[in-house]
Amino acid sequence: MAGRLDGKVAVITGAVSGIGLGTVELFVAEGARVVAADIQDEKGRMLEQRFSGSVRYLRCDVTQEADIAAAIGLADSAFGGLDVLFNNAGISDAMRSIPEIEAETWTWIFDVLVRGPALGMKHATPRFLARGGGSIINTASIAGMQAGWGPIAYSSAKAAVIHMSRVAAAQLSRQKIRVNAVCPGLIATSIFGSSMGQSREVADQMAARVAQNGAKVQPVPRAGLPEDVAKAALYLASDDSEFVTGTSIVVDGGITVGSRHSWDSGSLSPFAELFPEMGAAD
Repeated sequence: MAGRLDGKVAVITGAVSGIGLGTVELFVAEGARVVAADIQDEKGRMLEQRFSGSVRYLRCDVTQEADIAAAIGLADSAFGGLDVLFNNAGISDAMRSIPEIEAETWTWIFDVLVRGPALGMKHATPRFLARGGGSIINTASIAGMQAGWGPIAYSSAKAAVIHMSRVAAAQLSRQKIRVNAVCPGLIATSIFGSSMGQSREVADQMAARVAQNGAKVQPVPRAGLPEDVAKAALYLASDDSEFVTGTSIVVDGGITVGSRHSWDSGSLSPFAELFPEMGAAD
């Protein structure tokens, strides 16, 4: 049975852990060949060995334009072209409030989360034009849609990614290059630990905590997993979404549908708190 990405070549940044790894695994299973770009070399080499012939690993710091260009170039030289770019590399920070802002950290966050994807799109576009089109997927976040889901720099950068994806879609869709974003919610990855300044090892342990307890804080009664976002990316990478561009797909177990009382019958609405005689009614 043919895979949904048979014959397609993808570049995925932040590819060796979390959402990126889940996407590499799914894309390969669906027939794609993938350049896995990341800065975790040991994990990257293991991934290349695991999917020998289908995955090439390249060290890529997305704050360095030359590294981004090299990853795009490897897709061409190793696999003959480029059809999909998944700008997924991500970091977070511990700056929770305005008085805590550090200029250098703010710049670093935006360099990785906004400038990196912008440069990825820049270098991928000529390759897409040579193939007659392509798909760009940018990882945003529910933190870019609502306050309260992340630190201020991270949240601001993710909001920029959402809008940048729209603007890029407006510019590129006439050339059959689609641009969309995915907005994960509470997905069991290490980014929560890193946002608190934890080491990568501790952050990985915190991801397990999210997996254990995620079901308690959202309408869908289970934790969000990397493969949930990978499935959304697969749809956007495949020809099934050829009429979809300039949008954001929210993958959050319903956590942004409304305040807790909208989905938890045991939680009082604000109206019920003001008017106890209303009980728990909406």
